[in-house]
Amino acid sequence: MKLWAGRFSKEADKKTNDFNSSIKTDSRMFNEDIDGSIAHASMLAAQGIITKEDCESILKGLSDIRNDIISGDLLIDPDAEDIHTFIEGELTKRIGSAGKRLHTGRSRNDQVALDIRLYLKRDVPQVTKLVEELIEALDGKAKEYEKAIMPGYTHLQRAQPITFAAHVGAYTQMLQRDLGRFEDALDRMNFSPLGSGALAGTTYPLDRQMTAEALGFYGYTENTLDGVSDRDFCLELLSACSILMVHLSRLCEEVIMWCSWEFKFAELDDAFSTGSSIMPQKKNPDIAELVRGKAGRVFGDLTGLLAVMKGLPLAYNKDMQEDKDAIFDGLDTVKMCLTALTPMIATMRMIPENMRKAAAGGFINATDCADYLVSKGLPFRDAYKATGELVALCIDKKTTLEELPVEEYKKICELFDEGVYEAIRLETCVARRGF
Repeated sequence: MKLWAGRFSKEADKKTNDFNSSIKTDSRMFNEDIDGSIAHASMLAAQGIITKEDCESILKGLSDIRNDIISGDLLIDPDAEDIHTFIEGELTKRIGSAGKRLHTGRSRNDQVALDIRLYLKRDVPQVTKLVEELIEALDGKAKEYEKAIMPGYTHLQRAQPITFAAHVGAYTQMLQRDLGRFEDALDRMNFSPLGSGALAGTTYPLDRQMTAEALGFYGYTENTLDGVSDRDFCLELLSACSILMVHLSRLCEEVIMWCSWEFKFAELDDAFSTGSSIMPQKKNPDIAELVRGKAGRVFGDLTGLLAVMKGLPLAYNKDMQEDKDAIFDGLDTVKMCLTALTPMIATMRMIPENMRKAAAGGFINATDCADYLVSKGLPFRDAYKATGELVALCIDKKTTLEELPVEEYKKICELFDEGVYEAIRLETCVARRGF
């Protein structure tokens, strides 16, 4: 039976009911719905709105329903309108009229706003734990190849020599900021909307602080219209998910390049690679490619919910039922990507000799060569021009700065001497930068 059945003279059309139903999405919130109902019933009894006996009956009934769902003895009805309707209907079936008192002073509007906040409060820490595990894997890889030298890039052109540890450290910094974004979002959403009613509160003497504290919130939402119509917390979490996926996608793009024969800086463990159905020599970085691809899916979840919310008048509108599909899919996708990516990174083997060979080419020590002249008193712009001429000379002679005779250096600038070779040595270039 629908909670709103009294106003209508006939049952909803089957297709209408299916279209209207959210049970396939929100059934995962059964624990949160029961927790919220337990807190609400306890408060109603404390305020004398329902009897102690009815409250005890409600609490036992809800506990039994939870246990039966978890054990599999009670299956959630796929034809139910939503998880709230299903649990209340099952409660009334089990305990009779006392179950009909549970919804006193409450609307599904504040009920669902509460449930989704409770669910996210419990789900997001799983994401942050997975991010921390990826940071740990990256840190481990950086320590394993701490002294490996590689080319740093700008415009995907070899630019300056760096250590692999410094390169990987950039990603750990990104992920640390991601953790901060999730923590900030959780902090801002930690206020209970329960007691907002449909939009304008209720005439019953509810104790909103009591339910907020019972459910682990800082307090309750001050404006009841905002309490039921706010989905900023979903948008903010999806934004944090999207930025995290940008970082994961960038990391995966580099892993994909590193594993190619053109770079060959890294090799993935066989357990985290796939082959080709036609080319027996192939070893494909499919996990990295899938993470890169799934970033677009999470961006779509954020964009979709932004589009849903942008034109809604206050307070609740049925459009907002789309919030759960977006936020659940975004978080599920992020968790899936992190779960697959972390062991791939942890088992990835770097090839330092290839990294150093690449760093030795491309004149990535040219800035250090210019800095050497600056240390001799030459203005940087003049030193820059002289080094550019040296690079052009090396290209013409098909040699490198390390191999160019000192006599050639002196033809371009008399300040050069044998000390230039130590200054442009890759190990010196890296060491002077303090990586």
